[in-house]
Amino acid sequence: MSVILETSAGDIVIDLLVDYSPRLCENFLKLCKIKYYNFSPVHSVQKNFSFQTGDPLGPSSQDSDGGSSIWGLVPTQNPGRKTFKADFHSRLKHAERGTVSFATVPSARDPEERLAGSQFIITLGDDLDYLDGKAAIFGKVVEGFDALEKINDAFCDEKGRPLVDIRIKHTVILDDPYDDPEGLVEPPESPLPSKAQLATVRIGEDDKLEDDGDAEAVERVRREREARAQALTLEMVGDLPFAEVKPPENVLFVCKLNPVTTDEDLELIFSRFGKILSCEVIRDKRTGDSLQYAFIEYEDQTSCEQAYFKMQGVLIDDHRIHVDFSQSVSKLSDTWRDKTNQKRRQGGGGFGGVSGLEKKRQYKAAEYGGGRRDRYGMVYDEDELRRRHEREGKYDGEKRDRSRSRSPQREREFDDRGRGGERERGGRERDYDGRDEDRGRRRGNDNYRPRGGR
Repeated sequence: MSVILETSAGDIVIDLLVDYSPRLCENFLKLCKIKYYNFSPVHSVQKNFSFQTGDPLGPSSQDSDGGSSIWGLVPTQNPGRKTFKADFHSRLKHAERGTVSFATVPSARDPEERLAGSQFIITLGDDLDYLDGKAAIFGKVVEGFDALEKINDAFCDEKGRPLVDIRIKHTVILDDPYDDPEGLVEPPESPLPSKAQLATVRIGEDDKLEDDGDAEAVERVRREREARAQALTLEMVGDLPFAEVKPPENVLFVCKLNPVTTDEDLELIFSRFGKILSCEVIRDKRTGDSLQYAFIEYEDQTSCEQAYFKMQGVLIDDHRIHVDFSQSVSKLSDTWRDKTNQKRRQGGGGFGGVSGLEKKRQYKAAEYGGGRRDRYGMVYDEDELRRRHEREGKYDGEKRDRSRSRSPQREREFDDRGRGGERERGGRERDYDGRDEDRGRRRGNDNYRPRGGR
């Protein structure tokens, strides 16, 4: 036995546990059959816990009576009996998301007895044992968990009511094993919302939300949203330690300076407001010319604020300066990056903990400190290649020496000299069979020069 709830958040299919809660299931099925739940609002949404519905008007309406059971709506039954005794089965627990149960209240006659009406709860989380014994379980959601997610993520007020209405549009009964109570009348079609129901609409499902407010406020919100997105991007690429980083409050930004104004001039002028930790006029790295702005770091925030209020528009070296609080976090970022890299180096790893990702310097001859260079000024690391070839089993030293000794130029030198070896600059001699010997070092003579050498 199942029922489909067509809601503005999506369709929800509920399987009824008629073997465990027959009276609860009968009440729910018959209320769905007479379209009692149509246009009922979803309210009391508690994220990752539950939401409640089943009152045709909702708790925000002064005309709401909280809803009624099917036996209080059928004229031939007992119109005054809005509630009935709820049955709790010991094997039914609120252990999984999508558990459906009737909301109950203690009976005035017997506190141990709980009464149910029309309102029901659907859980949005697992293991909610708090509801055991308070809400009477009669079904579980088998389809439509995406609709539950939308309800769970809806924006709500302090009372848990969604700002944009979420309502039950229609109910469809897939199977009903119970006989209709005497006097029950099923409507031929889904009824339209009553005037009282329409009065409870806050923001309709199809209402368009337009920004009709102050244009300046809308632009400010847009810029703040864009700034947060940019900060997250900078955090991802590593330019910021974290997106929520804020500029220091004791640093002053000064601009529109005269190019002749120096660090000492500014420090002398601004030091009357408090102790200055650093004062720097930003200059072009290549030419050294002033870029006409500076950063002044005070020891405390109070001194920085006093300088901000007193020095705006002051004339310095025939220029009226502009003063503002610094918005730069570059110094903080550099400090964070240096400390992070230092920790990585001390740990023996590179960026991300992999030493192989460290910056290579084999193409910078000046930093490499020696090595064999070609005419393009690049450094060729033979030792590193040899070790790699040895690991891969590709290295053959004898073959490599023979290939180097049989170059065309060396062949001509060999033919001209008619000897079984060749002599190289620096006193090195290569025999025909590929063996290298350093004649100068072997003889222990630093002034040794090979015959025919320059």
